[in-house]
Amino acid sequence: MTSICILRLSAIGDVTHVIPVVLSLQEQVPDIRITWVIGKIEAKLVGDLPGVEFIIFDKKAGRQGYSDLRKQMRGRKFDALLHMQVAFRANLASACIPAKIRVGYDNARSKDLHSLFINRRIAPVQKQHVRDCLASFLEPLGLKAAPPKWLIPLSASDQEFAVTHLAPDSRNLIISPCASHVLRNWPADRYARLADHAISQHGMNVILVGSPAPFEIEFCKSISDQMQQPVTNICGKDTLKQLTALMAAADLVVAPDTGPAHIASAVGTDVIGLYAASNPNRSGPYNTLSWCVNRYAEALKTHTGKTVETARWGAKAEFVGAMDLIGVDEVCTKLDEWIAQHND
Repeated sequence: MTSICILRLSAIGDVTHVIPVVLSLQEQVPDIRITWVIGKIEAKLVGDLPGVEFIIFDKKAGRQGYSDLRKQMRGRKFDALLHMQVAFRANLASACIPAKIRVGYDNARSKDLHSLFINRRIAPVQKQHVRDCLASFLEPLGLKAAPPKWLIPLSASDQEFAVTHLAPDSRNLIISPCASHVLRNWPADRYARLADHAISQHGMNVILVGSPAPFEIEFCKSISDQMQQPVTNICGKDTLKQLTALMAAADLVVAPDTGPAHIASAVGTDVIGLYAASNPNRSGPYNTLSWCVNRYAEALKTHTGKTVETARWGAKAEFVGAMDLIGVDEVCTKLDEWIAQHND
């Protein structure tokens, strides 16, 4: 096997979970040529991984996006395709990629006609974290599953950006409050009370981060407006690389089920994950699941009548009020516990 193509377009969190696959491929097959078909935004985070050719697929381009991908694939033939995304758009994109072996999901995790675009499957595993699922895509090729090892290249300027916002003489807490789905978001007033607690009780330097999306900018402003203590709000003012550098140098991150939580976990920073609308055991920050505040079972029972055992693995509890099940006091207590453990 000399060439392989990875198809994983989005989202940020899932893309971070593909990094270990790339690193493991390069280690197990040193001369392998890797091409990764990826989304535009996601490429801004990982598009400079060493030894990887990146091809951008613009999902907003409609039919032109598929036409452009076909042109870039003309005359090429990969030994294998790792088809890591089951969305119908991704399935159509996979049809543009010529490969003899086409590895995809097992039957239980296939949807949107995914099975028509693959000829090998990963092993079916119940109750598996997304990272471990993606890691297993190497096994149908006769390789070992990818271990949890990450690399996100950062420039000196990225690291300099982080330094300008971090306090050298106190612990730095980053709050990344917004998920791509608003029903995964914790209320702004609760973030404000948590941030005030972190500052007043533990002397932490608190930084609010988020994308340039108008909703996120307004949400972070709402947090800062409701706070009693001073806070640094850089929502919309950093790039994905600068955010990664900031998280790598910070002490702790608080976030719901969102891409930045996975970035933080990937760079080795602890995350207090806020989970009620989704299951942290499936999609939580991989390296720090023990620090998650987990109200998923309660949300699932309240809004669907099902339990974690009877619901489909990966079922969401994205309902109005689900995230309200997470109380401020229990998150503050989790923060206190983290501080106590790291004061030893």
